Amino acid sequence: MPTSRFGGAAVSAGVIAVVGLMILPLPAAILDFLLSINIGFAVLLLLSTILAKRSIDLDSFPSLLLIATLFRLALNVSTTRLILGTGAAGGVIEAFGGFVVGGSVVVGLVVFLILVIIQFVVITNGASRVAEVGARFTLDALPGKQMAIDADLGAGLINEAEARLRREEVAREADFYGAMDGASKFVKGDAIAGVLVTMINLIGGLAIGVAQQGLSFGDAVQTYSLLTVGDGLVSQVPALLISVASGILVTRTAGGSDLGDNLAFQLGRQHRAIRYGAFTVGALGLAPGLPILPFAAVSIAMFVASRRLAATAAEEERAAEVVVEADATPDPDAPEQLAVDIRPEQLSLTLAVDLVDLVDGTADGDLLDRVRALRRKLAMELGLIIPPVRTRDSLDLGPSEYAITVHGVEMGRGTAPPGHVLVIAEQLDRFPGEVTTEPVFGLPAKWIPVEHRAVAETYGATLVDRSAMITTHLAEVVRQHAASLLSRTETKTMIELVRETDPAVVDELTSAEVTVGEVQRVLQDLLADQVPIVDMVRILDVIGERARESRALPELVDAVRTALGPAITQRRINPDGSLPVVVLEPTLEHALLGTLQPTPNGLDFAVDPEVLNDVLAALRSTVTAIEQTGVSPSLVTARPLRRPLKQLLQMTELDCLVLAFDELGPHLRIDTRGTVTSERTPALLRA
Repeated sequence: MPTSRFGGAAVSAGVIAVVGLMILPLPAAILDFLLSINIGFAVLLLLSTILAKRSIDLDSFPSLLLIATLFRLALNVSTTRLILGTGAAGGVIEAFGGFVVGGSVVVGLVVFLILVIIQFVVITNGASRVAEVGARFTLDALPGKQMAIDADLGAGLINEAEARLRREEVAREADFYGAMDGASKFVKGDAIAGVLVTMINLIGGLAIGVAQQGLSFGDAVQTYSLLTVGDGLVSQVPALLISVASGILVTRTAGGSDLGDNLAFQLGRQHRAIRYGAFTVGALGLAPGLPILPFAAVSIAMFVASRRLAATAAEEERAAEVVVEADATPDPDAPEQLAVDIRPEQLSLTLAVDLVDLVDGTADGDLLDRVRALRRKLAMELGLIIPPVRTRDSLDLGPSEYAITVHGVEMGRGTAPPGHVLVIAEQLDRFPGEVTTEPVFGLPAKWIPVEHRAVAETYGATLVDRSAMITTHLAEVVRQHAASLLSRTETKTMIELVRETDPAVVDELTSAEVTVGEVQRVLQDLLADQVPIVDMVRILDVIGERARESRALPELVDAVRTALGPAITQRRINPDGSLPVVVLEPTLEHALLGTLQPTPNGLDFAVDPEVLNDVLAALRSTVTAIEQTGVSPSLVTARPLRRPLKQLLQMTELDCLVLAFDELGPHLRIDTRGTVTSERTPALLRA
């Protein structure tokens, strides 16, 4: 939204000037000028609401309504002071008191009261009720609208910028109807104040004229009461216009044109109703005692209009039969639409119905904001642009449950009961609730009511709110399945981004005839080992160079891992710069190397599984003993053994990073914490 340098100063000065009107006496000439501004401002607001395409195009209207009401009441105070003090009120008020009502106090009072009744009973009450209902329905529909926007974003129908714009419009709409619900009370109060001020001025004018000025009752009425009625009409006319403007604004529905175009288009479709109305009006003109001329004129005009509108509608129908709408709703049974419907989402988060408050911005739900922040965080951490997370609710889930799916397959499920926080502590029996398991790290925990949060904090327990827990669970699922989330299209996009900054690297890749699929498989292998692919320039450079010698996937991956060695070991380095490692006893390592046999997927062990189980048990025992000291060691071995050993460890619950010796950079200080030995080494040597 463009800003003005003087906009804020002008509004501030205007409000201060309005307050000054209530205090400082003004001459009649200046009051005439201000009364004209008041009427002009009311007309401007009325025309603005008629020409506005949407209600939120004038979302500052509640504030304008307050300023206009304050301005009008300030003018009431100034004109009252002038009338009662001098017996004169300027040309505008005298014109309304003399010409408009014919110089009759009774006629003026009747007209004034009729205007007040129209404004207060009809327009203001109706607009207030519409604003109240609109605010309630808008707030109730807010979570659904936000989830619909997120669904469109997840489906790729809109981009991030358009989704942000639509969320802002939804929030502005909710704020507008809420503000209009309160602002309608200004109009009600203004109508009541107008009646009271006029009555007080009538009584005060008669008292001053008769008691202080010594005028007769008739002269006092002619001098003061007529001016008071004129003053009431001058203030009531713009008040009525602004009431109509507020009523038009809150009754507007979403559309792409102003009120005039909407009425012309929609009434133009009712040519049959207009024709029947013409016959009805003509028949009324034939009733005894009614003047036939005006009824006949109206009937003929309606009939002619209906004929023209019918002809226009017929032409539009013929044009619609020829032109097929491009955005027509597809046949749900069409093969193309079925193919779209059955396509699973890459990544989705499904919530139980009672968890919708987590995505409701009006209820301080911040889950969607956390998910968006998570996508940015994982992109910086892994180098992978995570696909949009489609968030939706489902009746198939149990109370307070959520589910995380990857390519339509559920990969994670948990509970997040409303009104609770997750507490993780050593002595959980201090807190109410049933013991559960934290879904990411598998720690024992409890969901406790938020009322016990302060008590849990005093015990030093770790507290996790529902949105944070779900986001952490989602992040862990993404890290575990990052390889499957990397599509071929995304790989091509990443290559094209490298082309923009380092075209020579991509040209070398192309000259080596490396396909996008081969690059994708290398990147997926790296992500499966949780190796970041942030440095795409170096990765593609190594692939292009190595591919001239061998196109085998294991060799391409090993070459890339060697180049990325410092980045791989970075997350396991101690603060003192050392890397704690576990190594295989040289004889055992030599024996394992001797059992390797080539397979379609690379080298693998060709040995009795029981022997390998004993080796894994020895490795688990060594690593577990070191982890009990608070250190997470990495297994360092010869390059050919890295992949087979990693595949074996993936079948166990042991989380140990497996590195090759050539992945250790010269900058590292190796801290050997243990050596793996096995009684089965002789059996391996004989194999």
